[in-house]
Amino acid sequence: MSKPVFLALGAGAGIGGSVGRKFAKEGYHSVLVRRSDGEGLNKLVDEIEKDGGQATGRLLNAVAENAIEDLVADIEKNIGPIETALFNLGAQIGNRSLENTALKTFALGWQMATFALFRLAKAVIPLMEKRGGGAILVTSATAAVRGNAGQHSHAAAMGGRRMLCQTLNAEYACKGIHVAHILVDGAVDAPDTLGKMLGEELFQKLREEKGMQNDGLLLPEKMAETYYHISRQHRSAWTHELDLRCFSDLAWWNHDNPF
Repeated sequence: MSKPVFLALGAGAGIGGSVGRKFAKEGYHSVLVRRSDGEGLNKLVDEIEKDGGQATGRLLNAVAENAIEDLVADIEKNIGPIETALFNLGAQIGNRSLENTALKTFALGWQMATFALFRLAKAVIPLMEKRGGGAILVTSATAAVRGNAGQHSHAAAMGGRRMLCQTLNAEYACKGIHVAHILVDGAVDAPDTLGKMLGEELFQKLREEKGMQNDGLLLPEKMAETYYHISRQHRSAWTHELDLRCFSDLAWWNHDNPF
């Protein structure tokens, strides 16, 4: 009998990879999908398998036509039923003024953050509905609830992501599909996201000042425990939205623009 499948779109070295590792540890076959860095992906799969789990790695350009749809169909046919899906694609293009935000750039943020989630939902929810249940965990950002200067594309895209989670829940919660919008309100200790934004030297300095033993950055392996817990909740007490932040950070609604 095949194991239930956990699908992670956006399985980098931070949140996505850590959640995939957690689900594999709990008995799922984790299908880990990222856009690039095949070497890093293979390393993650090897580590999961050495720990006794099952995992498959795929490289994918999620905005390409039919890429998500074909991926879901292939997994369902050749690996097993997707019980839980994580949508963890980022859409941060950096701070850009209105004048310096090209139409194509703005549209790309929406394609990655909102349209790709819609495509995943359209591909996987009918399958989950036929089986009587399933979960879609959606990583989001502070931009979904607060628009800052220079964040036109990101805020619009993430705001759309949040609303899409609400409409999906309104339509499918009663059919056994649990959609959770997980707002990450803080800096994550992840080399392929925050590390790339800051550069290796500044990232290491931030880790030494706030991270590591200080617990001043969101730790992906600890976040993964929350993601897994949400996926296992009883339907009488589903979490539909929550925010995660470090103990030392102010909540988004009490915080000045940090940028």
